[in-house]
Amino acid sequence: MPPLGTASVSALRQYVRYADAKGIDTSNLFSKAGLELNILDTGDGRLNGEQFQTFIRLLAETTGNPVLGLETGDYVQPGSYSVLGYITMSCATLGEAVTRIAPYEKLVGDMGTTGLRMNGDEVSLVWTCNFTDPLVWPQVVDNVFASWINYARWLADNRKASPLRVQLRRSSPGSDYEKAYAERWQCPVEFSAEEDCVILHQSLLSTRLRQPDPLLRKTLETHALSQLALLDSDTDLTSRVKQSIQKQLADGVTRQDMIAEDLGMTSRTLQRKLGQEGVSYQKLLDEVRQQMAEDYLRNTEMSIPDIAFRLGYSETTSFHRKFKAVMGQTPGDFRKN
Repeated sequence: MPPLGTASVSALRQYVRYADAKGIDTSNLFSKAGLELNILDTGDGRLNGEQFQTFIRLLAETTGNPVLGLETGDYVQPGSYSVLGYITMSCATLGEAVTRIAPYEKLVGDMGTTGLRMNGDEVSLVWTCNFTDPLVWPQVVDNVFASWINYARWLADNRKASPLRVQLRRSSPGSDYEKAYAERWQCPVEFSAEEDCVILHQSLLSTRLRQPDPLLRKTLETHALSQLALLDSDTDLTSRVKQSIQKQLADGVTRQDMIAEDLGMTSRTLQRKLGQEGVSYQKLLDEVRQQMAEDYLRNTEMSIPDIAFRLGYSETTSFHRKFKAVMGQTPGDFRKN
């Protein structure tokens, strides 16, 4: 499974606003997802994609709402799209705003990618979701499309503007819930489609927006490019963390605070920086453990309990379970082969 990258705190806030409006206490959800509540106080912070997916799953389970994504789209704001939101606000037309999505959507998060396709008078915005949790991805697609439509209406100052139709790969949530899509989007909605896309009439792209400001847009795009560059930098951090973990595991130690100290930073800073790279300390620890386990089994005569202890497992059964989940066979069978 490919890594889920990162997401902006701005994207998370949209779901939290929905929860607050529904009277849902999210503090427990934050804790279970491995998130700190104060992350909401950061201006342009990032969170791990796996954590964001987990948070959405927990919220979906808590509400039991099969159209959670559709309803969270009601809480979109310009800030929900990070810098991209303000870039689109300063565009002259809806078409100009649409063309800004793909180059800068990574600033919002790595939840998915947008493609633009022209076919006669029709324009298709195709969105490919990167999230894989079967409970989460349909809600994320619903959220993205609902947010797009609501935000485009706000930009154009036209609450009646609607797509020609919307196609969703998700199955129908039921006839009663289908009405919620029709009421919000005012267009036909096809479920169990081959792709997730919003189809617009080309004439809609010429719609003038309420706050065009070409000079501001250029300034914001320069800022956006610098932020994108930052997201792509510091790529050697994971290799440094892995090296430090390997040194610790030689003594059977797996403490994150000691890794952070070895790298000259606090544990919280390490967690934040890893999150910006779309990985977690636990994920890197698992990868190093697996690599070292295979090396010990192939090249040493150490007993399996000793290997488990050397890799920081408190019980040999935990090592067996983890190794088999990755390799499809037990450590003993791996050694025989």
